[in-house]
Formats: sequence, structure tokens, C-alpha cells
Amino acid sequence: MLSISVDWTWTWPVVVVLVIDVTIRILAIIVIPRNRRPTAAMAWLLAIYFIPVLGVLLFLLIGNPRLPRKRRQMQQQINEVISDLSEGLEFGTLRPNAPEWFTSLVRLNRKLGAMPLAGDNDAQLISDYQTSLDAMAEAIRRAERYVHVEFYILQADAATDNFFRALEEVAARGIPVRVMFDHWANRSKPYYRETQRRLNAMGAQWRLMLPIQPLKGKFQRPDLRNHRKLLVVDGRVAFTGSQNVTDSSYNLPKNIRRGLHWVDLMARIEGPVVGSIDAVFLSDWYSETGEALEDEADLFSGTAGPGDLDCQIVPSGPGFEFQNNLKLFMALLFAATERIIIVSPYFVPDEGLLLGIQTACQRGIHVELFVSEEGDQAMVYHAQRSYYEALLRAGVKIWMFQKPFILHSKSITIDEEVAVIGSSNMDMRSFGLNLEISMLVRGEEFVAQMRAVEDQYRRSSRELTLDEWMQQPLRSTVLDNLARLTSALQ
Repeated sequence: MLSISVDWTWTWPVVVVLVIDVTIRILAIIVIPRNRRPTAAMAWLLAIYFIPVLGVLLFLLIGNPRLPRKRRQMQQQINEVISDLSEGLEFGTLRPNAPEWFTSLVRLNRKLGAMPLAGDNDAQLISDYQTSLDAMAEAIRRAERYVHVEFYILQADAATDNFFRALEEVAARGIPVRVMFDHWANRSKPYYRETQRRLNAMGAQWRLMLPIQPLKGKFQRPDLRNHRKLLVVDGRVAFTGSQNVTDSSYNLPKNIRRGLHWVDLMARIEGPVVGSIDAVFLSDWYSETGEALEDEADLFSGTAGPGDLDCQIVPSGPGFEFQNNLKLFMALLFAATERIIIVSPYFVPDEGLLLGIQTACQRGIHVELFVSEEGDQAMVYHAQRSYYEALLRAGVKIWMFQKPFILHSKSITIDEEVAVIGSSNMDMRSFGLNLEISMLVRGEEFVAQMRAVEDQYRRSSRELTLDEWMQQPLRSTVLDNLARLTSALQ
């Protein structure tokens, strides 16, 4: 009789591993797709199926794209307070004859957590990097009640010395100076400690945004960022846009070696909408400190500015239920009747946004996209490139801002009357992981300013053609496609 001997000391570990492996795969199918975009769910499933251990660890670390529950509750609380305070209020005199789609878009934004539409505003664009820093310093020096500073990156360096000296001067006069900057984005940057020491020395009240400090009980998904850039002085003057408070090289040795400099766009704003920008600061301050400042800042009694623009502030990020900035951009794409011009240094659209742009081209809309020829973030750079062929075949005119400059501005203009400027890129990170601020503007005067800036960018760019793109080497195509897959891991 044939006798079979089984070495159970070797078999049991294999069985256990197989059971765990099958269990993980089954649980992944159940857990991951829930309330997640199909592309993101598929990317996570592929990662877990092909690299199970690493895939599971990554999912546990960065698989939740939302802020911790406590922070979401705080965001909801202040959203409700702002909504109640502004319910039924009208700010300034709105421009007449607004298109129905614009009125509908404003209602959509409001429902998602945006501030009210405000009239009688003025917004002046500043496209020169150092001029913008100095203009903010000048506004700070005129402060009489308070200064609110919130930037993704904040560094006390030679380029920003005038900005920090202005803060020191008003703080010396006893005026409250409140400052916030993103923890993870600054912690490994040059001048991080020097910046903190300078803020402490002047007596500023400052906080890190989204700190990763588990020993202090502060932890969330580590790649969530507060990417907003704003300055508010007395509720009277505000600045917002794409620029951080740092040298145009970001003081990084690798950028200095490559000769890279950032090109940005900021708006100086006066009028009732300044209160809405301040409301975004106050909501973030409350989230980080638990301190409500509504008694100090009267958000909804702003006086008319010297202009006639209708403006609405749209905050977005993982503290909101929906991707507010993505919905704003999508609505604009389908509302355009003549042309769409997009400036986005990091352009990694989801399927809906890509379809919206392709559909606009098919409707006969003239579409242009400005991106950088040089990339500063390899994964995003290659993921962005993976969309160029589809865009070019659809009819999009792609402008490559020539190196060694990084075009960092973020804007979209629709026809000749409506534009958006802010901190939000058109990529999946800005839609799902970053806290952003966008300003919707209606007014031919503002769009004319945007057109002048776009012309300036066009003169510093070269057009990418489909023929040129199809000559890309195979290795570049492979890198682009791999980066495109990983960009969906949200």
C-alpha cells in the first residue's frame, strides 16, 4: 500500500499565509470601492493584488482621503455658523444681466459650502513675484486692527524680509498678527526654524496647519495638505492666488543648481468679498486652535471697493463632503461658448474633467492649456504628460512655459466675462487631498487683466504639437503611464 507522508510543520504556515492572502483580497473588494471613484478603487486593488504587503500598508497609511472626524466636525460647525450669519444677506450691488448658468453655478457653490456672491469688489492682478511680496508688505504696514496670514509655505528669507519686517512693525504697535503655514510642507525646508524664531520674537500668534505630531495626538493622512495662500488686513484688503511667501527658488539646493524659479499670480482685493476670504482663514484658525474669532472680524459688513466685480470665494478640501473645486471647474467647462484658457502647473484631470475638455473642443470651443516645460515633481510631471496626446488629438492648444521657469499660476478664464483664480491646480491632489481656496469672478475688467497675463505667458512659451509629441521615446511613455496609474491612489 502506498503511504504518503505530509510534513505538517511546513504545510501549516503555507495554509495560514494563503488564508490571510485570500481574506485580504476579499476584504479589499468589499472595503476599497465603497464611496471611492472607480479609477481610484481599481488602482488600490491592483496595488494590493500585485504587491500585497506594501499595498496594504500604503492603504492603511494613506487610503483615507478625509480629515479626522473631529476636524470634519469642526469644519462643519463653522460652515454652519457662516451659512447662518450670511443667510439671505446681499453684499454690494451685483452686476445686472447675469447668465442663468452663472446664477445656477453660484447656487451650487453656496450649497457646497462657498461664501455668498458679493458685488462692488476690486481685484488687481500682480504677476511679478517680488512685486507681489512687497505689495503684501505695504498692505500689512497699513493695518489698524489685525493681520491674518495663511500660506502653504512661509519662509523668512532675503526675498521675504520686507514682508516679515512689516509684520514685526505692526506687531510692535500692538496689532494682533496671526499666522498659519502647513507643517509637512515646511518642516524640511530651509529657514524653517529661523521662521519660527522670527515669529516668536515679534509676538505673533502662529500655528502649524495639519500638523503630523502623533506624540501630541495630532495625526491624519500624512499627505493631506493645507495648500491655501491668503492674506487679510483689517477685513479691508486681501490677497490670494498661487504664490507662497518664499524666494522664487524656494531656497532648495536642487532648484538653485537647476536655475529654477517659480512664476506666480496673485490678486489684491478690496470690497465685501474680503470678508469671505477672512472667513476661510477663521475656519482654518478654528480647526487648528479651537478659538473662534468672529467677534473680532465682522465678516459680512464690508464696504464697497473701488471696483464693480462680482466675486465668490469657494473653499475646498477633504473637510468638505464634495470636491467643490472640481465641480466649479466642470460647470465652467460646460458653460463656455467661445473659449477656455487654463493655467495649471500640475494638470492631472480625472475622467470627468478630461471628458469635459474634450467635449468643449468638440462643441467648437477654443481651448488652451498652459503648463511648464520643466517639472519639479517627477511623479506629477510624468502623470501630467500622459494626458497630452488625448488633449492634442481633441484640439487643445498646449503651451509649454519655457525652462528654467516653473509656471505655478492657477487660473481659468471662460469667454470674456468669468474667471477663477486661486491656489487650486487641476489635478486629483487638489481635488481630493489639498485644502484650497478659489475665487470666482464675473467682470470683463478682470478677464481683460487675465488676458494680458495670458499673453505674457504665451510670449514665454512654445506650442507643443501632436507631431512633436508622437516622437517621444518609449521610455518616456512608460514612465508617463506608470505615473498616471499611481496618481489615482487616493
